[in-house]
Amino acid sequence: MWLKYPLSLFCFFLIFSGYSQKYKETPIPSLTANSETTQGSTALHFKNINKIPYYHNSKKLARIHKLEKRKQYELVLPLLEEYVSNFGIENFYKDTPLLWQLGQLQERLGHKEKAKQLYRLVLKHYRTDATRVQSYYDSLEQNTKDYYVPLDYYYELVEYRKSIASYTPPQGVYLNMGTALNSEHEDYGPTLNAEEDLFIFTSRRSPRTINSRANEDIYFSSKAGDNWEEAQSFGKPINSIYNEGSACLSRDGKTLYFARCDSPDSFGNCDLFVATKQKDGRWGNVKNLGKQVNSYAWDSQPTLSAQEDTLYFSSDRLGGFGLSDIYFTYKTRSGEWAPAQNAGPVINTRQCEVSPFYHPKYQVLYFSSQGQLYNFGDFDIYKTNRVQGQWQEPKNLGPLVNGKGSEYYFTIDAFSKKLYYARSESDDIKNLDLFSFPLPMEAHPLAVTKLKGVLRDSVSNKVLTGIVSVVDMQNGIEVSSKYIRPDGSFEFDLIDSSRYMLIIQSPEFFTIVRELDLDGSTSLDIMTSVIKNGIPLVFQNIEFDPGKYDIKDSMKAILDEVALFLSVNSNFNLEIAGHTDLSGDQNYNLALSQLRADKIKEYITSKSNLSFDRVQAFGYGSTKPLKMEVTEEDKRMNRRVEFKLFKQTGSQISKEE
Repeated sequence: MWLKYPLSLFCFFLIFSGYSQKYKETPIPSLTANSETTQGSTALHFKNINKIPYYHNSKKLARIHKLEKRKQYELVLPLLEEYVSNFGIENFYKDTPLLWQLGQLQERLGHKEKAKQLYRLVLKHYRTDATRVQSYYDSLEQNTKDYYVPLDYYYELVEYRKSIASYTPPQGVYLNMGTALNSEHEDYGPTLNAEEDLFIFTSRRSPRTINSRANEDIYFSSKAGDNWEEAQSFGKPINSIYNEGSACLSRDGKTLYFARCDSPDSFGNCDLFVATKQKDGRWGNVKNLGKQVNSYAWDSQPTLSAQEDTLYFSSDRLGGFGLSDIYFTYKTRSGEWAPAQNAGPVINTRQCEVSPFYHPKYQVLYFSSQGQLYNFGDFDIYKTNRVQGQWQEPKNLGPLVNGKGSEYYFTIDAFSKKLYYARSESDDIKNLDLFSFPLPMEAHPLAVTKLKGVLRDSVSNKVLTGIVSVVDMQNGIEVSSKYIRPDGSFEFDLIDSSRYMLIIQSPEFFTIVRELDLDGSTSLDIMTSVIKNGIPLVFQNIEFDPGKYDIKDSMKAILDEVALFLSVNSNFNLEIAGHTDLSGDQNYNLALSQLRADKIKEYITSKSNLSFDRVQAFGYGSTKPLKMEVTEEDKRMNRRVEFKLFKQTGSQISKEE
């Protein structure tokens, strides 16, 4: 959050020693100019970003303040909106009160979405106390933000699901890529070729040192079946006595972009270079991308757009929003790279944005950030979609990818099956290793279709609490579980035209399971009955064949839900009561009802590994009819199985009926 991540030295150390190199004690950037002409928030388009460093118009400001004193807010709104749209980069840290003022005005006039977008910009760029802004933003965001279940508890939920046959467990967890690629030193900056049989990365395993620092080189590994071969150095002329890293390869495999540091032919301490593959298969023609792209500071971590006409990279040059920003350059008609531009105030913050990755097929930019609003650790990976020429608000990839440490330097294969990235278990940069992970739904570039729902009690219509899990049954992609929001709502971004299993769990009600085909945005209004202590529950599909006590397939879904509920809620015990109708011999009915109750107990305890003493089974035969039997429907109602849940109080079971 805003106050949790100060302008720390760790950011400087990260860029210095990590993702291909950094500088010789360059001072903190004094912000001056740059940002993007094609970007801004969806509320405003900041047309002067990358054109002027600072915008000021005394006459317009005086007019705005005069109208505001008169409380003529509807007249203030268009004037202030127009003024803010002229912001240059310096305005975002010098004039953030105007963004805050405009956000308050939008909220006052009922434009809550625009207000939230402006509050987000304030929180990303404000350089003094922003506690008040945070409180305003939180009050608007509480029923729209994601409340992710902590990762350790999420895996407990997965284990509970595994014990029930009708629930699908996740595909897997992140895996260290092994000693063929990882070394005892830092390994990071992964990228793949188009065929996905060549894995390129940066490593500090070289025995050489530069200025008492371990040398960085570019390495590669070839695919052999399902395994990666032992990593090898790219060798000369790509690797030199200087630091090289952060490579990215063109689709045809003939052009390599990378960073080189401390080289005498660089403009700054780290520059972007390009090399081409020669006819003999060797790399050569190594060139600096020039002063249009590179600066007198640190420039590194290049990634190509899907059309390969735009190059995104990270830089800590003067004139940015924060300690390091994402920049881009594009090819002109002459084939030259245009002057680099800042990617704008939605992506960049007052802190560090590094390691951009552009998806090889879709207009989705991924990057690692220290300054976005919902970090789980120090650096988290985010994604943003490009819509009508503007980058949308970045989304955290969720706890399945982002942990308590730092995650950066990553790539996704063209088929969006796996995420490869470097991660550390702590703030120690020397802990970096390369990992692979089955791509979760939050990270998928096509996860843009909304599944929305509201959960209510069917009797009182009040909103309920619980945990919502979604399992992609068609693609096998895991989705992070979320707590239901304070207003009873939940929301997921999913892949369209796929089949999903929705699982809602809570101590207030039996687990809700629903399969659904997503075809465009889907809204659900889900009603369920709250479980009350000791009140009997009767399920219509728990009906035995006459004279039989075998568990039928039609019963299993409900019994699975009861079993899962008891597994998750260890403070509840269950009583099962079997009943028959009034026809037949009473002793026979008593024995039959006991057998049926025992069979249900056996099924539930076996499915959920419960101890036998948490479930009690009683057969009452025909001794407790609900009504006199005149019709067949009367008999059916008397032939029932009742489930009673009792909360434990200490070692005793509470039976407050």
